Parts: sequence; structure tokens; C-alpha cells
Amino acid sequence: MKRNPLGDMPAEEFREDGRRLVEWLADYFQWSLENPVLSRVRPGAIREGLPESAPEEGEPFQGILEDFERLLVPGLTQWNHPGYFAYFPCGFSAPGALADFLSTAVSQQAMLWRTSPAATELEQVVLAWLRRALGLPEGFEGVIYDTASTAVVHAIAAARHEKAPEVRTRGLAGLPAFRVYASEHAHSSVDKAVITLGLGHENLRRIPVDAEYRMRPDHLETSIEADRRAGHVPLAVVATVGTTSVTSVDPVTSIAGVCAREGLWLHVDAAYAGAAGILPECRWAIEGIDRADSFVVNPHKWMFTPFDLSAFYCRKMDLLRAAFGLTPEYLKTSEPSEVRNLMDTGFQLGRRFRALKLWVVMRYFGLEGIRARLREHMRLARLFAEWVDGQPNFERVAPVAFSVVCFRAVPPGVDEGPELNRFNERLLQALNDTGEVFLSHTSLDGRYVIRLAVGNIRTTEAQVRRTCDLLLDLAGKIDTVNPSPAGPGAERPHE
Repeated sequence: MKRNPLGDMPAEEFREDGRRLVEWLADYFQWSLENPVLSRVRPGAIREGLPESAPEEGEPFQGILEDFERLLVPGLTQWNHPGYFAYFPCGFSAPGALADFLSTAVSQQAMLWRTSPAATELEQVVLAWLRRALGLPEGFEGVIYDTASTAVVHAIAAARHEKAPEVRTRGLAGLPAFRVYASEHAHSSVDKAVITLGLGHENLRRIPVDAEYRMRPDHLETSIEADRRAGHVPLAVVATVGTTSVTSVDPVTSIAGVCAREGLWLHVDAAYAGAAGILPECRWAIEGIDRADSFVVNPHKWMFTPFDLSAFYCRKMDLLRAAFGLTPEYLKTSEPSEVRNLMDTGFQLGRRFRALKLWVVMRYFGLEGIRARLREHMRLARLFAEWVDGQPNFERVAPVAFSVVCFRAVPPGVDEGPELNRFNERLLQALNDTGEVFLSHTSLDGRYVIRLAVGNIRTTEAQVRRTCDLLLDLAGKIDTVNPSPAGPGAERPHE
């Protein structure tokens, strides 16, 4: 291929290859339905199919796209397949994909207001749209991060700066242990946050839950009192709206009362279920968040916005800026003081134009369109739960608050404990091996539990009913006499 040794792809070539790419994607959305949801390649197969060294001479985009289809598509786990029911959904939509392409093409780096006024100010506007859709007060200022894992690090860092601003300059040496509290079902990102911030993993206190897997505020109070007596400094509480395993909702209002009395920072992880708060009938789920110091909701989970986009809100954003703000000479500008620079709201300097995706998605579907799709997902989850409840050899093991159903098979003759856990692990393996659907699992009170999470924008009742049929058929074929060795384990998806 002969091309100009300098400069970019010519405009005509870009137009031609761009059309080719969009046509390929439109076709892929259809023919990929015939491919297995969970990739079947063996470890190392993708790497072995690729050359060891980069090409010395450039290659045409058409050939690169053909290699993508031939070499890489077999290794794609299809998160945007209507039969994808694993973990939490990844918020794909076609308009969101176009917006992501547009964001990349205009190549904005929004570290400073002047480096992208559009990205900076659109972020402020679209986050205000989302906050109002959730019915939350003006006092919350928002910023977009990549994931809720990043958000919880910043929330706890802001809490630490409020309690001990000297940590920014002197570090933690000589200070008493800071304690952070979260339920037994809070996400593992809280563990990683306390580790990352140097607070020490042993200073994360896991609070017991009730029969519906919600944090118990009475145990929270008891733990705080015990820590104070021991000379520790209670710092922050992380409550969850939509826990990873069962989507339980902590009693945020009661927890907020404890935090107010004890002087603790309250961060609410509403990464998955916070989106349901835009539904009037689900506003109960975010009750009390208005009393939090910070909270996070991920439009890339259940608002059809392509990964990654995590909306973090804080009523004390000046504390966050004080904790992370740092402006070297080469980044100083002459803009007026009211101008906000996104680089001041965290440890990242560079900032992508993520707000464009959410803006496009909210405009294309409208709030009512998003609400309609969320309602349909919850209807499909209830439909599946009703099927489980009606089957003598299956049982539901947790309430269905949103669009996730936790269940297991309970065939006659299989004893509770390791034997039943092995049966359900084999059932899940057989189900996923069909290629038609992909589900994941968790562990509840020592029980191996299968999770079905509805959230893909293209999922219909047909895929849910097909899952029911497959489960019924496969459960009757599994050998209960010679099961393969295995044990329960908890999957903690979140990003």
C-alpha cells in the first residue's frame, strides 16, 4: 500500500472506511446473535494468532477490519448480546456508540476549561440533568469518573481531608487508625479504596446485614462506639443501593442519621440501582441519598451509555478540590476564578469527553424512553422470578428489587451443602456452554447461587423464556451421582 509518508488518513479514505465500519457494525449486531454469548476460545489462542512484531509498512484499513473479524471477534464475550445476563449489564446502545465515536474523533482533553470549554461545561449541564431526574437537591456538584471504584477512592479521600487535612502534606504517620464502615455485601472496591489510600485493610469494618442483606444500622452504631473506645477514628460509611450479589438496598436514611450524630462522611454506592431512581415508583430506592455527602451512579450500567461513565456527586466538592488540587506553572491560566477545571476534582489530569455519550443518550431516548426500558427490564426479571417460584426443583434465594434474580436448583435427592453447590455450578457451566445465554454466580451464606441480571437494551421476553427452558432441560440431565469437584465462590463484578 502506497501512501503519503506524512500526515493522517486522507479525507476520502476516512469517509470510505468510516462507511465500511458503520456497515460492518450494523451487520454485526445481527449476525453476532448466532455466535455464542461467552467466547469459547482457549487461553492464549488470540495471542497466538497475532504477529509477534508490528508491521514496518502501513496496511489498508479494510484489511485490518477483516483481521479484526477473523482474529478478534471469536474472542469477544458479547456484552451487548440480548442473552447476556451475567454480572451487571454494560450499558450499550447504538446512539451511545455513535457518540463515543464522535467524542474520540473530536479529540478533546478536558483537563482545563480552556483545553475544552465544550467538554467541561457539557459535563456540568448533563450531570445537572441526571441529578434533577433523580430528584436530588442543587447542593450536589457532579463530576464524571471512569468507574464507581474510582469514585469511592475520591469519596474516602475527601472524608479523610475533612478529618485530617495534614495528611496531604505529612502523610498518615503518627495518626490514629481511621475506620471505614460498609456492609458485608458492599463491593470489593471499598476494600481496594482503603488499601489504596493507605488506611489499611484491617480498618475496613464489615457490618452485618439483615435477612434481606441490608446493612443493620444498630450494628453500625455498635461498631463505631467500640472503635472510639479503642482509640480509633471513625471516618466514613459506604452504604449501597443495589448490592452486587443480590441488589439489596441499605437503609440509607437510618444510616445517614447515624453518620450525622457521629460526624462521619456518608458515601452512597448507587452504581447499579441508582438509575432506577428516575422512576417515580422506584424513588424509594434512593430515599435518604439527599442526606449523603457523596454518591455515585453509573449510567454505563443501566442507562444505555457505553462504558465507561460514572457520575459522582458531592455536596462538599471544595473539600475534594482541596485534597487533590495542584497546579504547576505549565498548567496555570488567566481564566476567571469561577471557571472550573476538571483536573482539580481528582488524581487524574487527563479527562475524556465522556459527557457527550450521556448527553446523546439522554436526548435520543429521552427520560421517558429510558424509564420505559428500565420498567421492561424489571418486568422481565419479575417474569423470570415467577417462573422460578413456580418450579418445584428451583428456588429463589433473595428478593427481586430491580432486574436481578438470584436462584438455584434444588433437585430431589441432592443434599444441602457441597453436593448441592456442585450441582448448581455444573448447571451454570452447562447453561453457559450452550452459547445462547451467559449467567454468573455468587455465594450467599455458603450457598452457590446463580444470578440472572436483565439490563441489555436488546433483551426481550424471548431470551428470558429461552433461559427458563434451558434451565429446566439441563437440570434434568446433570448427573447427581458423580459430580465434578468444585466449591462456592463469590463473583464481585462492578466496573
